[in-house]
Amino acid sequence: MAGHGRARGSGVVALCLLLVSLVACGGRAPQDGVRSEVQRVLDRRAAAVLAQDARAYAATGGAPSYARLRAVPLAAWSYRVTEVRRDGDTATADAELSYRVEGHDKAPVTTARTLRLVRSGDGRWTVASERPAPKAAEQLWDQGAVSAVRGAHSLVLGAGQSRQRLREFADLADGAVPAVSAAWGTGWAGRVVVLVPKSLDDMAGLLGSPASSYRGIAAVTTGETGGGAKAPADRIVVNPDAYAMLGHLGRQVVLTHETTHVATRAHTNAATPLWLSEGYADWVGYRETGRTPREAAPELGSAVARGELPEELPTDEDFGFSGDGGRLARAYEGGWLACRLIAERWGEVKLDAFYRAVGAHGTRPGAVEGALESVLGVSEADFTASWREYLVAQLR
Repeated sequence: MAGHGRARGSGVVALCLLLVSLVACGGRAPQDGVRSEVQRVLDRRAAAVLAQDARAYAATGGAPSYARLRAVPLAAWSYRVTEVRRDGDTATADAELSYRVEGHDKAPVTTARTLRLVRSGDGRWTVASERPAPKAAEQLWDQGAVSAVRGAHSLVLGAGQSRQRLREFADLADGAVPAVSAAWGTGWAGRVVVLVPKSLDDMAGLLGSPASSYRGIAAVTTGETGGGAKAPADRIVVNPDAYAMLGHLGRQVVLTHETTHVATRAHTNAATPLWLSEGYADWVGYRETGRTPREAAPELGSAVARGELPEELPTDEDFGFSGDGGRLARAYEGGWLACRLIAERWGEVKLDAFYRAVGAHGTRPGAVEGALESVLGVSEADFTASWREYLVAQLR
């Protein structure tokens, strides 16, 4: 037993000596000391951003230039360093950037960043570069100086766009918000954030996906599914290349469609099929335009004319960006006509109640069937049959 105790004591001494060699005399690992210094630099950098103090920002280092950020109305901006890798007088830091846009975000947007820092002769660390971490999406200011235009119900932020162009989007958004509230009600934020990058590639950068995923898509809305009052505000991200191909009516329909996603987000979750979420957004978008089914659903109309009547409502897979534009168009058109059928036969109030009831179920199995029964008093089979009859009546 005594021998066992001596061995154990020797192990403890050896372990202590090893720890001493690792942490040195100060009792703290050198990398931890650098990490603390980097955190202090980034704290000063964040304070300068919020104070709109370009000189204080420049004292912490360069890129991205503060001029890229100055137009963004910020309520919060902070960094949390998660790791630092030092190599002599240079260091690479991984950090979590959190920020809130004033008047829109109830909770911070959080994104991963990678910063390179250098140490000067007097021992001070400064930021040499800052960029999105690998696999993280870009932020608008990563793409150039941001310009901001405010509307009555909107904030439009753009990079590589003229203020006149951004004003056009603000006007579209200001038309979309009241249209959505008239259909859905006013129990949502009643304002939107629109991001207008310079190109399709830049749009893809903001979304962290390949550009091929969005070619031909005029805009998408980002946000937390089922996001509540404490979630960051949704962003409507525009594809300027596709938008340029639309007329005024098409642009208004698209932005109203995307604004509908913002309004309905808290009631949209895994239980909500895409035919309902996209169909409802299209229904609101077209609601006051006077567009007929033959005008607004040409792909599905052509299919019905050929005798290719769908057997079932569009599946989520039908909405995939697979490169089959016809299939995607028919999915959107079919969802829109399903919502239009509900609004015409059961009423707009029932359509809204049906949407909410589906989301309230929380999970997909049984959600649509239950809401059809409880809100509309019809089985899924009978509703599908009515929808197919409606397609024939409206499109032939």
